[in-house]
Amino acid sequence: MLSLTAMELHGGDIYSLSETLKVPERKIIDFSASVNPLGISNKIKAELRRHLKFLYHYPDNECRRLRRHISRHTGIDENRIVCGNGSTELIYLIVRALGPERVLLPVPTFSEYERAIRTYCKNCRIDYLYLQEDNLFRLLPDRFIEALKDHDMAFICNPNNPTAQSLCMDELKEIIKEASKKGCLLVIDEAFIDFEPENTVTRIFNDISHTIVLRSMTKFYGFAGLRLGYALLPPDIIDTVKRYKEPWTVNSLAQRAGVIALKDNHYRKKTFEYLLKEKQFLEREFRKLGIDFFPSKINFYLLRDDRAPEIVTQLRRAGILVRDCSNFRGLDRRFIRIAVRTHRENAILIKKLKEIKG
Repeated sequence: MLSLTAMELHGGDIYSLSETLKVPERKIIDFSASVNPLGISNKIKAELRRHLKFLYHYPDNECRRLRRHISRHTGIDENRIVCGNGSTELIYLIVRALGPERVLLPVPTFSEYERAIRTYCKNCRIDYLYLQEDNLFRLLPDRFIEALKDHDMAFICNPNNPTAQSLCMDELKEIIKEASKKGCLLVIDEAFIDFEPENTVTRIFNDISHTIVLRSMTKFYGFAGLRLGYALLPPDIIDTVKRYKEPWTVNSLAQRAGVIALKDNHYRKKTFEYLLKEKQFLEREFRKLGIDFFPSKINFYLLRDDRAPEIVTQLRRAGILVRDCSNFRGLDRRFIRIAVRTHRENAILIKKLKEIKG
């Protein structure tokens, strides 16, 4: 039997908790996966139903139609776009193809950067830039630029997972400029940038070099089970990266969902309106409960509480899954990440937290 306090590598594992509690998966309320609470749009559902009869055919290995729509959406040449089975596939692909020798990682951050490097680059040296709790775990551009020396690759998650902190466009421009001067390839992971679109590097991507941008489509558009992401790559390395890519990793349904999602302005507008209302509710309730939370403009929060292990365990026993952040490098047992869910689910969470906190 799985322990209720077992640490997980990622959020979203409703399956283990379902088996542990011996309840159906649909009974688990999942705050651990930071996916749009509106879920998959009606337009995407209708498109997927229409496309079922075409599943007899292999998917388009080149994702031609999807790349054309991404190009229109971002303003980036479609020949500089590679699609993948979520942005995590692309992280592993880039590391495997380019084989960095020394990498800079600000931490805490998404764990798959380090896992990809340790999987494919056994002799690569990883240097950690620890973000400071008393500075809200913000990445300070001057410290990062100073640390870039002698590195051939560096990762920035913007907005950062799990801290929800982000860099503004001026800070990003300065970092990109200095990384290029130092010959360091910068990988900017924008998995959550659709929730904070004003700071996307795609706005300046045509004018910069030595930079890769990763994007996830499944978090903002609510179809994490389909897996879809894409990378924007400099012309001098895209052929190298594509040579290492496995065929047919993006299924037909994911490609169709991506095309419809990019055209759905109403869904984007509705998302921002919904999140604003629910974030105000959650922040108000966190303050009442005396739970510290770090500022967030996006769809999840990093919480800090001395009773976090007890909170995680009690919530799991109630079928509520949150992200225990104690296994993030640079964090400890006091930290929990929670996604913004529907109002009904948010209210259930708050009610249970009140019971636990007494």
